[in-house]
Parts: sequence; structure tokens; C-alpha cells
Amino acid sequence: MELSMSPLQIYVEKTLAIIKPDIVDKEEEIQDIIIRSGFTIVQRRKLQLSPEHCSNFYVEQYGKMFFPNLTAYMSSGPLVAMILARHKAISYWKELLGPSNSLVAKETHPDSLRAIYGTDDLRNALHGSYDFAAAEREIRFMFPEVIVEPIPVGQAAKDYLNLYVTPTLLKGLTELCKQKPADPCVSNLFIHTKEY
Repeated sequence: MELSMSPLQIYVEKTLAIIKPDIVDKEEEIQDIIIRSGFTIVQRRKLQLSPEHCSNFYVEQYGKMFFPNLTAYMSSGPLVAMILARHKAISYWKELLGPSNSLVAKETHPDSLRAIYGTDDLRNALHGSYDFAAAEREIRFMFPEVIVEPIPVGQAAKDYLNLYVTPTLLKGLTELCKQKPADPCVSNLFIHTKEY
């Protein structure tokens, strides 16, 4: 029995996308647009943030006049956070979103997501990371367990491999040697090593 494997894909860049509370009901429609635009949705989760979490997420906006309204709006209901990946993901996602003010977007970029789904400057339907540093910070905030590029190199990579990869490989390969399956590619080994 042959296992079919999808071709290896390397994503140069990842960005965070958020479907904001007032348009969560359009999630499937928006995900379809995202996929048709060449993005891969690497990870997705639906959650509701407290006002405190919203304040922490939008910490760079702290002190601005709209900050209290922003945190109230973003904590008003569930939202969908997604990690999007593709070549130049940040710039392509920002282009697909359009201007942050939905009223401006309707005038200047009528086909953009914010023009279609947003209602004003605050309720602009979707969020996108501003740049690579923001994407890295925001992805870690929404998905604390995910590994964000760039992958460590040098001593940091060796430490990661020694701490996480080598012990898992050792246990899996030891189990494989004990079982000696006729075809290791289709054995039940995965079930045994999954817990490691």
C-alpha cells in the first residue's frame, strides 16, 4: 500500500488575520475569498477576548482617543483569528483588506474586504498585521503554541533539536526497532509515538 504525500510547501511569510465580532457570521465567505486569493490558512481559532486581552493586543494604540471604543468593540463578541501563509503574505493581505477606514475603502478600493464588509473607521471588519514584527507578535499572542518564523539557527536551533526533536525521534525509532513491522510506513507506530 502506497501512502500519497502532498508536495512540500515552504511559506516565506505568515501574517495574522482577524475576522472581527460584527462579521463573524461571514466567516465561511471570507475564508473562501482568502483561499481563492492564494493564501493557506495555517491555523484558525474562534475565541472571545476580554477587554483586558484586547488592551494587551492593541497595546501600540494605547493612549489614542479611539482606544476605549476599540477594546470595547473587539471584546463585544467572538472573533476568528487565523494565521495566513503565502509569499509576501503581509503585503498581499493588507492589499486585500484595503484602507483601514471602511468609508475611505468604499471610495478608493471598492473591491477590498473592508469596503465590502466594514461600516466605518472602527468597525472595519478585519484585522491584518502591519509588518513582520507585528505579525510575529500578534501570531504569538493569538496562538501561543505556534512556532513563528524565522526558525532558529545556530545554537538556538541545536538547543531546540536537542530539547524537542531528538527525544521524540529516539523514542519513535526505538519503538520501531522493537516492533520491526514489515512495512514501517503503514504500521501502527504513529499511534504509539503520538503521545511522545
